[in-house]
Amino acid sequence: MTDAEKRLWWHLERIPLADTHFRKQAPIGPYVADFVCHKAKLILEVDGGQHGLENGLQADAARTAWLRMQGYRILRFWNHEVWSQIDVVLDTIYAALYTAPSNGAGADTPTPNPSPQGGGE
Repeated sequence: MTDAEKRLWWHLERIPLADTHFRKQAPIGPYVADFVCHKAKLILEVDGGQHGLENGLQADAARTAWLRMQGYRILRFWNHEVWSQIDVVLDTIYAALYTAPSNGAGADTPTPNPSPQGGGE
């Protein structure tokens, strides 16, 4: 795991919501998710700069499409967001967990970037 992933993992282990067990580096089909909560069908990805390059963008798009077809929602955060805006990152994750579909519905409403305000109500 990268340092940013380790930082997020530290926080994920302490999420105070019931039934929010996250797994790290979890295989899902041909891919490995940075973090996944299977019950909420929620995948968290922490991306470095390589994901902003053309090859990374194409690979991420194919991966996201496949994972969505399996019923997962994907939240992507940049490394620097995990380091400098962890509260915003966590607020975004909490909001996604509170709105977790019980039947996989809504899988194509990912949040590629958290809102600057932390995703209020």
